[in-house]
Amino acid sequence: MINGDLILPQSTRNRSFWFDLSKRSIDVIGAGIGLLLMTPILLVCSFMVWRQDGHSPVYMAERVGRRGQLFRMMKLRSMQVGADRSGVTATSVDDPRITPLGHFLRRYKLDELPQLWNVLKGDMSIVGPRPQVLRDVQAYTREEMGLLGVRPGITDLASIVFADEEEVLRGHDDPQAACDRLVRPWKSRLGLLYVERRSLELDFRILWLMALHFLSRRAALVGVASVIRRQGAPPDLCRTVLRDEPLRPHLPPGLEQAG
Repeated sequence: MINGDLILPQSTRNRSFWFDLSKRSIDVIGAGIGLLLMTPILLVCSFMVWRQDGHSPVYMAERVGRRGQLFRMMKLRSMQVGADRSGVTATSVDDPRITPLGHFLRRYKLDELPQLWNVLKGDMSIVGPRPQVLRDVQAYTREEMGLLGVRPGITDLASIVFADEEEVLRGHDDPQAACDRLVRPWKSRLGLLYVERRSLELDFRILWLMALHFLSRRAALVGVASVIRRQGAPPDLCRTVLRDEPLRPHLPPGLEQAG
């Protein structure tokens, strides 16, 4: 567990037992069905990853979960063996560590399919803020620590809005620093909005918008803007998720007031 106090939103602390039970039940059923349906695809993708270099197709990534607990998140390996030794966690589309097959897996989110197993184990949920590495969590503001009040998820609002994150970071000499300035603050705000407003209805809307994203990115972004507007999101966040303008540097939640 990470050190320091976790600042959890009041709505998270008061979340009803029946809500948590319902969400967990849906996670287990959904992940179980998903694994059954996706096993053929997982086997084919795993074989292709192994065939390209003869190494394990599965990558176990250490992440920070609910209430700061560390867990090992499963992924299909999309990078060269040993790529994590560089210590760089943010990646651009032109990152030389990503294999040609890895670009394909990442584009269609196939590298994240094994995380259904993490959902079954209880490390993750189907919907929730994406889990981060320990180093990034240690840099969280007190407000961002609220993201640890729920199980991290396979997908969330930010996964839709910033599905092109690697393209956003293209050409930056320091992708990690660029991510911290341009992407992380907006992701955190979307994640905190979800934590405070989460409901089963919101989860199903997010899943629908993620599916819609593969058909029409624009329609999905408009849908996200509509959803967060109904949840009381401020105008600047609603404008940003439409992605009509280049992303501008922004301070993470909690530092914006201090700045």
